[in-house]
Amino acid sequence: MSVSACADLVRSGDPDRFLAAMTAPPATRDALFVLYAFNLEVAKAPWVTREPLIAQMRLQFWQDVVNDVAAGKQPRAHDVAGPLAALIQRADLSVSVLSTLITARYWDINGDPFASEEDVIAHIDRGAGSLAVLAALALGASPDQEADVREAAIASGIANWLVAVPAIEAAGRKPLAHATLAEVRNLADYGLRMLMKQRPTDFGPAVPALRAGWRAEGLLRQALRDPQAVPEGRLGTSDFRRRVGLMVRAAAGRW
Repeated sequence: MSVSACADLVRSGDPDRFLAAMTAPPATRDALFVLYAFNLEVAKAPWVTREPLIAQMRLQFWQDVVNDVAAGKQPRAHDVAGPLAALIQRADLSVSVLSTLITARYWDINGDPFASEEDVIAHIDRGAGSLAVLAALALGASPDQEADVREAAIASGIANWLVAVPAIEAAGRKPLAHATLAEVRNLADYGLRMLMKQRPTDFGPAVPALRAGWRAEGLLRQALRDPQAVPEGRLGTSDFRRRVGLMVRAAAGRW
């Protein structure tokens, strides 16, 4: 699969990240499209079959892809694996972070209940946080910025998780530890606090990697104000506000 085909995959499967990637300088978009396509492939792996063993094998395939690149082997025969392997080598992406993103998806297979709100946050961080770190590294962030990137990205991770709560429940999983409105408020509050903490941080060339979370503040404030919107599937903004918000941030060079 060419990078342009990866972009097409992201356009259809992850429109928010596609729009955010399009605000990046043209020379850096390819890296984002490849990583977001990889994330889509990993994310869908547990859901394309009802057989847990087959789902685990699909995730293991991607772990093997990463391991092969780290070992200097040729990428496996898969449409996204080639561009991903090239990006890992070119940007010297962290094998550990790539592996964390993959293993986070085992929850989609097993659906083990979360014991606490902290467990929910940790799970979101392993997925959304790891993707943001990889994107930031690919755009030029230094490895010592990983903690700051994760804190900045957890807001969008939590926001997207809360939006997805009804769909996750419909799939037979329990996305919250206690499934109470108080928990919704606590998660939204945590995401907002991390967002406000990192808002002054200068992420330099990695700013477009964090711009995928441009809707986070509005969604989290809505969840804090109206937590019932989460279980009822009302959390969200109009398409007009969604696009204008991104345009304003991109024009101002903000994330």
